[in-house]
Amino acid sequence: MHNDPLPWQVESSEYIHTLPWFTVRKEAVRMANGGYIPDYFVFEYPNWINVVAVTTEGQLVLIRQYRHGISAVHYELCAGVVESFDGTAGLEAALATAQRELLEETGYGGGDWSLLMTLSANPGTHSNVTYAFLATGVQLMQEQDLELTEEISVHLVSAQEALAIVDKGEMIQALHVAPLLRYFSLTI
Repeated sequence: MHNDPLPWQVESSEYIHTLPWFTVRKEAVRMANGGYIPDYFVFEYPNWINVVAVTTEGQLVLIRQYRHGISAVHYELCAGVVESFDGTAGLEAALATAQRELLEETGYGGGDWSLLMTLSANPGTHSNVTYAFLATGVQLMQEQDLELTEEISVHLVSAQEALAIVDKGEMIQALHVAPLLRYFSLTI
């Protein structure tokens, strides 16, 4: 018989900092076993998406971009922040965001879309989730339509090349590696 832990009781909560990309709240929480944590910090982010995109020829659409936090360029999946379109919310908004991001960042679109998995960057401190979508049969539909703050190169790679990229540590974003490996577990 399993006795799973119970949710914590929030005794107080206050926002320490509120900006669109950095919102932090401090909570005092009591655990069911009587434990007490007076300073528990939660980072609030909007939900995120990423896309494992496979062309009609079976190639994976990867991108490369500079990430200032680690001062390096690596391979990634197309990704972004979930936005609401015409009143959409939840998974519907996530799918619309994923389709728009793939088209804008890579020029690829169309195909068949499904939810591959839902992930959390760190459920201990982050309030959001990442919806990872699988898009199969995508095709080049337009040129990239990047924002001024985006510098992204597009790379079409085979499944074997993508596995080698992961094995060599050339894709290090955990929220991108996990969906890619999930895709391979379903197809190889």
